[in-house]
Amino acid sequence: MTLTPVPRVAVVVVAAGSGTRLRGGAPKAFVGLDARSILHRSLLGVFAGPSAQVVVVVPEGYEGDALTDARDAAGAAADLVTVVTGGATRQESVAAGISALWADVDVVLVHDAARALTPPEVFERVVAAVDAGADAVIPTLPVVDTIKRVDAAGRVVAGVDRSELAAAQTPQGFRRAVLEAALAEAAADHTDDAAVVAAAGHTVITVAGDAAAFKITTAPDLERARAIVQAGPEASPAPAPVHDAPRVGIGTDVHGFGGEGTLWLAGLEWPGEQALSGHSDGDAVAHAIVDALLAAGGLGDIGTHFGTDRPGFAGAHAEAFLAHTVGLLREAGWVVGNVSVQVQANRPRFAARRVEAERVLSAALGGAAVSVSATTTDGLGFTGRSEGVAAFATALVVPA
Repeated sequence: MTLTPVPRVAVVVVAAGSGTRLRGGAPKAFVGLDARSILHRSLLGVFAGPSAQVVVVVPEGYEGDALTDARDAAGAAADLVTVVTGGATRQESVAAGISALWADVDVVLVHDAARALTPPEVFERVVAAVDAGADAVIPTLPVVDTIKRVDAAGRVVAGVDRSELAAAQTPQGFRRAVLEAALAEAAADHTDDAAVVAAAGHTVITVAGDAAAFKITTAPDLERARAIVQAGPEASPAPAPVHDAPRVGIGTDVHGFGGEGTLWLAGLEWPGEQALSGHSDGDAVAHAIVDALLAAGGLGDIGTHFGTDRPGFAGAHAEAFLAHTVGLLREAGWVVGNVSVQVQANRPRFAARRVEAERVLSAALGGAAVSVSATTTDGLGFTGRSEGVAAFATALVVPA
């Protein structure tokens, strides 16, 4: 008989929410995503990460369903699974999960089951940061939308500097003693666990999140997740091929102005600029990067994986395309080394937002280095006539 070593890391998977906004006919975590539930899909990612005790917190009456999903996702690690009943608030549910931790656990990750497509690498980054000495760690992504502060009547009061903002994701990681003490002392209910720890006076640091770790909250979120799962690799792929040398690929993309809504380019929204036409958001920069990465990995081209027969990517932005491409490369045994992309267009003017674009594109690629440059064509051709945008990308992938 083989005994599974007792881990020092635990993941508390919070799945006790009602899912009112999703309207899926069941608590959110138990709504179908692929052939199984959102919870099952989320747990596949958890068990693909660092070895950990996994405590699943569910609504009363769903303990049996959760245990079935958890044991199936865990496979040979099923003895690491514990299921407990949650409370009336998220904070109470997290406390219920903490109460079920084994004595040897000293690092605790709290993860929303609704972030069902979170890659294992995010769990690894959070654990590594806690092991390096942090009391509390959260994965984040840059905020790319234009943010406004408004009053009670809906009037715009002021703009908000996006450089100071970040979108928090899960899993959020903590030293066990720090989280337990903060929960015990909490005088108010907080919407995430890092806020509880920060209120207790501890510093919270960040690591790179992942665009695939979006939260399934509404019906469109669920449809997006279903489309990505349907288009992507299987949850339990065969071992990735072994490669012995880096490879380089090039990609190009062209889109004409004339789309509906606001321009999206290089993963950024450009208020006041005319949108590009296309099946998705027409982001020629992101699409050129996808083509270059796919070419480097020997995986075909963007039409193969994101064609008009894939309704899940209709209207999708750069983060969805790039995160899915990273997954395809991972399946094939590659990781992204770096990317360089040049934009040819008279507008928009990139100089003021070049660094921002590089940061957003890098985050969508899991932290890989991205450089962006821009030029005009001195009035020549369709870009010179301001009819559209062209982008040319070179990408390096290295063996995983």
